[in-house]
Amino acid sequence: MLPVAIFRHSPTEGPGYFAIFLERQGIPWRLIAIDEGEPVPATVDGFSGLCFMGGPMSVNDPLPWIEPVCALIRAAVALNVPVIGHCLGGQLMSKALGGQVTRNPVKEIGWGEAGGESNEIARHWLGAWAGRVGTVFQWHGETFSIPPGATRLLANMHCANQMFALGPHLGMQCHVEMTPEMIATWCGQWADEAAAVAGQASVQTPAAMQRETAERLPVMRQLSEQLYSVWISGLRR
Repeated sequence: MLPVAIFRHSPTEGPGYFAIFLERQGIPWRLIAIDEGEPVPATVDGFSGLCFMGGPMSVNDPLPWIEPVCALIRAAVALNVPVIGHCLGGQLMSKALGGQVTRNPVKEIGWGEAGGESNEIARHWLGAWAGRVGTVFQWHGETFSIPPGATRLLANMHCANQMFALGPHLGMQCHVEMTPEMIATWCGQWADEAAAVAGQASVQTPAAMQRETAERLPVMRQLSEQLYSVWISGLRR
């Protein structure tokens, strides 16, 4: 089977549980380290799917790799090669497919809740989560619009567009790929960002995030298993 290309845009925002899931399913993957200057592939040839991880930058920044990534996403969608995006990755997908990325009314940082839609497409992707409220992890200050032809799957009171699907493609604002190690690293690396907006209902302190990980992560893992299982069913074999 051809590998899944996983694009990393920041050293501490790697594939996390997504890579673990692929390995458990016997699906090969290849890391493309954009943060280390690795070029964006010119085509999707050689890959069964594309995965885009998070990053502290904005898709509206004048970075040289953003437009090539968007072009690759459009090419994958045209060829029905599944694409999945986490946070910045979801924003890249929205931008590439005709949506917009703008500042969210508030920053979302830490553990929170989001509600699944109950339409037919949401039931396909979310399974038992459709129409229910569940736990997700957040760390973002911007938000995407739902691109033309796509369907919203998940929302909450702080950010209306948490997730969308377009055929076999899945874009997410939230981080369902987190591991305890990633959470600890982010809490140390970006503690000042969380402190600057402390007290907002959409923000947790680093101490609270880490204290709640043991309870909340297994719940979110059920969602990530569901989403990733549906996504890999569309991979080119």
